[in-house]
Amino acid sequence: MTEQTPDASVFDSIDPVLKVVTAEIEISAPAEAVFELIADPQRQPEWDGNDNLGSAVEGQRVRGTGGSFVTTLTKGVDRENHIVDFAEGRLIAWNPSEVGGEPFGQKWVWEIEPTGDDSVLVRHTYDWTELRDPKRLSRAQSTTAANLLASLKRLKQLAEG
Repeated sequence: MTEQTPDASVFDSIDPVLKVVTAEIEISAPAEAVFELIADPQRQPEWDGNDNLGSAVEGQRVRGTGGSFVTTLTKGVDRENHIVDFAEGRLIAWNPSEVGGEPFGQKWVWEIEPTGDDSVLVRHTYDWTELRDPKRLSRAQSTTAANLLASLKRLKQLAEG
């Protein structure tokens, strides 16, 4: 007897509250400097707390919704990231997919809220409420607030360094 792969209905049995994970941190740096580290995909592997991002080619700085950027994961696979929310210096969000494919259903969100002249609150959210691919379920469930906080701490170190 072979083990059956769950179908997309497995997602319906998961509490939606569990599908949105958030962490935040205070960073002593100007909003523009922090945002630049996030909006330039080439800089993202420097702060990735999941150790999932390998590299990104130069010149893909995000400037608005509707576009995309490509990153190469540490396992050598390219991901296209579709920009779905953007406000310069304050907000950026993307949905990953295979290059040229439809987004998988996860959304990575970065919000930057100034708290002073040279300090910001940075909120990082991983939202997989739209995910329907059972092969991606365990990875989605294993992305915790601790993973997000690891990225935030690295981002803080870079921005304040």
